Amino acid sequence: MKIQLLTIALLSFAAFATAQTPTAPEILTKSIQYHDPQGNWGKQMLVLNVEESRPKGTPRMANLEIDLRNDGFKMTQQRGEDKIERMIKSGECSFLINGSANIPADTMQKMGLTCERTLSTRNYYTYLWGLPMKLKDPGMILNDSVQTVDFFGKQAHQIKVTYDEKVGNDVWFFYFNPENYALIGYKFHHDEAKKDGEYITLEGEEMVNGMKLPKVRKWYWNQSKEFIGTDLLVSGK
Repeated sequence: MKIQLLTIALLSFAAFATAQTPTAPEILTKSIQYHDPQGNWGKQMLVLNVEESRPKGTPRMANLEIDLRNDGFKMTQQRGEDKIERMIKSGECSFLINGSANIPADTMQKMGLTCERTLSTRNYYTYLWGLPMKLKDPGMILNDSVQTVDFFGKQAHQIKVTYDEKVGNDVWFFYFNPENYALIGYKFHHDEAKKDGEYITLEGEEMVNGMKLPKVRKWYWNQSKEFIGTDLLVSGK
């Protein structure tokens, strides 16, 4: 009788624990509601001033203008005495150095001013600053499995995301605060079996256009845990 009661109790506890763990779609929905309660992502121009620092480099400022309504993107950086602007509008890219579009070919090459690199830059910044909202994009495959794990001293719900091969090949894991579903970090692998890639922790929040965006983003290598760099959101509108 005691064994039966113990079995029933254990089964009841397991069922309760399962019931208390939200599904992956529920976690994502709740996180988007937390970060973008008014559904503003992509509906207006987003302007961000970001300071990017690396352990062995000089901090670099980047002014970003993301306008998904018009397929628009602009990044302005100061490199020494040169003001460099990369722009995309309606699928067309253009460049300015110190306000001039008359740029010698060797300078274009030296500065990496190509359409391919600019498109990659746009996708990089739009993805990172659009999380977790970007996880609703076409081609995203949300794994059904949800795990509650320790994410560097913080309890978190972990969900796994892969992509259609036409979109990307990396495997991503995202970590959410189980109390309010805030996104607190993520990691990616180019080859999951090798545990390569990087992980990123998020600290603080900045309210921009009604959205809660991460104030500080810190990067580390997955394998060595070595610190790579910091992105600081200085201001936004």
